[in-house]
Amino acid sequence: MEDTATMLWTGVAVLGLIYLIKWKTDPLNSIPTVGGSSWPIFSLYSAIHFSLNSKKLLQEGYKKYYGSVFKVPLIEQWVLIVSGPKMVDELRRRPDEELSFAEGVEDSMQIRHTFGPETDEDPYHVDIIREKLTRSVPAILPDVIDELTLAVPEHIPAKSDEWLEVAIMPTMQQIIARASSRVFVGAPLCRNKEYLNLAIKFTIDIIKDKTLVKLAPSFLKPLVGKLSNHVRGTLHETIPHLKPIIDERWELMKTFGDNWSDKPNDMLQWIIDTAQTRQDNTYEAIARRILLVNFAAIHTSSNSMSSALYHLAERPDCLETLREEIEVVLREEGWTKNAMGKMWKLDSFLKESQRYNGIGLASLTRKALKDITLPDGTFVPRGSIIMAAADATHHDDSVYADSDVFDPWRFSRMREADGEGTKHQFVNTSLDYISFGHGKHACPGRFFAANELKSLMAFIILNYDLKLGGDGSRPQNLYWALNVIPAPKGTILFRKREVSV
Repeated sequence: MEDTATMLWTGVAVLGLIYLIKWKTDPLNSIPTVGGSSWPIFSLYSAIHFSLNSKKLLQEGYKKYYGSVFKVPLIEQWVLIVSGPKMVDELRRRPDEELSFAEGVEDSMQIRHTFGPETDEDPYHVDIIREKLTRSVPAILPDVIDELTLAVPEHIPAKSDEWLEVAIMPTMQQIIARASSRVFVGAPLCRNKEYLNLAIKFTIDIIKDKTLVKLAPSFLKPLVGKLSNHVRGTLHETIPHLKPIIDERWELMKTFGDNWSDKPNDMLQWIIDTAQTRQDNTYEAIARRILLVNFAAIHTSSNSMSSALYHLAERPDCLETLREEIEVVLREEGWTKNAMGKMWKLDSFLKESQRYNGIGLASLTRKALKDITLPDGTFVPRGSIIMAAADATHHDDSVYADSDVFDPWRFSRMREADGEGTKHQFVNTSLDYISFGHGKHACPGRFFAANELKSLMAFIILNYDLKLGGDGSRPQNLYWALNVIPAPKGTILFRKREVSV
């Protein structure tokens, strides 16, 4: 019995020694840690501590290791963080064979395990967003605006003689889902509440499933991905809504070929057209792409809109300035893309809100596909996840004066300088403005999203007064790990304007 116990404890000691040696020789140990200790016994505590204090700790790391690299502990892995324009540019220009954007996104979202490998191996929906959706913005924006004129009063049924309290996050999700779906699947499906709820639910399901998969060891990820089937369940519930529309369009394509009168100019048709050139041309394949496009549109745009509305309700002095600009432009241009482009103050307000709040605390996600050495001498081992400190960059006083102050006209003033008219508009990225990423992998849907957000913001400003309840303080963002979440339970008071456009 004693011999057995001795052998058992000896085995435990040997395994512990092997693990300690492996940890000690890990190249990541040479990279400074922010947010806790990298010792194995303390790593879980460090990850929880960082997740709860991530905004503050990332700012500390940014200042301490500016122009270099530090690492932060997430519950499932270490993430390397770079700071400063030279290092951001390094992420931007490194080829995908070294630092891969696609593999970085896959590591973050785990689509390969939760949703199947098809969209990961052939992400043609991304090309459709980058090319077809962006080029079509002038043609499809009237449909978005038409849908907003119906959806906003339905979800914000305020009257002119009393204030209505509205829960902002869920309301913006519903409105954004409906306006986006007008362009993605067309009417009347874009008004089907069951379908819209599935589109919104998918954004939550994908986060649930990927969180479970990321916690699993590599060899168990495929199994955990199949067992955590929220996204697959939502996919199968969505297919019956899309099937009759797909059948109708397949029949028209069979009869008339590639073109016919009134052929829909929407995301569903673009995906159907592309899918017929692929082997995976099925209801499930098409629905899978639609859901992923929905996720990208609803998640980021509803968060961005919620943040901007909190600022607007906190700063009612901005309402009249924005109304004046919007009314003048609309009289000249009508509700068009050209009109949205001329609303410099509205553009500035949205961009400043995104600078101040952010979509996430870090951006430009990349995964190292081979060992590389960065210009500062930092060795990055294969398999590492590396990102840029977006929030800390946007709150750097040397980059943006009084960076912790929300200045609604910051970017419209910048655009007034000679040669700066387009450089500082909402959709533009730079080494100092990286909410949308930067370079060839910058968010491909930002051009559509910016015009949708401007249209929604303009409609609300013209048709409603709004203010915060209580003491008038803006509801605070929530921060967890690298995520930024506008106050999920925050509310705004709305009152219908008697004079509206």
